[in-house]
Amino acid sequence: MSPVKEPNYFAFTGQEPDCAGPGDRRVLKSRRKSKAEYLELFTGATDEIAVGEVSVVYLGDDSAAERIAAEYPDARIIVFLRQPADRAYSAYMHLRRDGYEPLASFADALDAEKDRIKQGYYVHWHYHSRGLYTNQLRPWFEHFKREQIRVYLYQDFSQQPFAILADLFRFLGVDDDFLPDISVRHNQSGIARSQSLQNLFSQPHPAKDWLKRIMPERFGHKLISLMQPGNLKTPAMTEQERSQLSESYRDEILQLQELIQQDLSDWLPPEPDLADSDQSDPKAAG
Repeated sequence: MSPVKEPNYFAFTGQEPDCAGPGDRRVLKSRRKSKAEYLELFTGATDEIAVGEVSVVYLGDDSAAERIAAEYPDARIIVFLRQPADRAYSAYMHLRRDGYEPLASFADALDAEKDRIKQGYYVHWHYHSRGLYTNQLRPWFEHFKREQIRVYLYQDFSQQPFAILADLFRFLGVDDDFLPDISVRHNQSGIARSQSLQNLFSQPHPAKDWLKRIMPERFGHKLISLMQPGNLKTPAMTEQERSQLSESYRDEILQLQELIQQDLSDWLPPEPDLADSDQSDPKAAG
């Protein structure tokens, strides 16, 4: 895998992405604009069966599927999808964690989304619209054969990670008996008790550069995964917020399950109990 996460080479079609929001310019640090810069990420590859990278922004980029298909028509595409209301809240909490999201109310942040998009905020501020997966996925099914695409659900990976990974490895044609170390939780979200300490965990810092030189990278990640949770408060989204937001995605979810041919009924909020509604409505009783 590319040692740099999210090189975003195939995104933005050579244009500069919108980065008007607080802290947005940091997303450009990992970006590789030229083909030479991109290929340099893989100079360590020798006789590996599979070589790849992870760039989350590709899913919602209008031209990424077409550009990848043009250069690598035999590519294997792997997508992980999270229940859209949960994804929106997680994105909100990540920006709260890093001190960029000033709105303490998730509802207020959702209300601010349209204005922020008009102002040119980067896509990670698009809490609701990034959960509209169907239109984002369609170009991938247009430019690649269905057998070249695997769509996994976040909840399935959470419940049976090794079964999902074994399937993913078979999809890539690599050893499906391999059991990776998944004990380290990367990029946890929440509200920081100490923003200074959180910045040490998540932002570039000379102390981190020094530690990288004297200890293995995996040990450093594990150390952060042990220390960081104590600095984070993780308030849950209210059931009412989740239900209302999930309801706004109902039609989208039904379209998506047809496209990916998977049952997404668990993503839908429960249907209102009409019997209970009739009993509580005097007009219905009459």
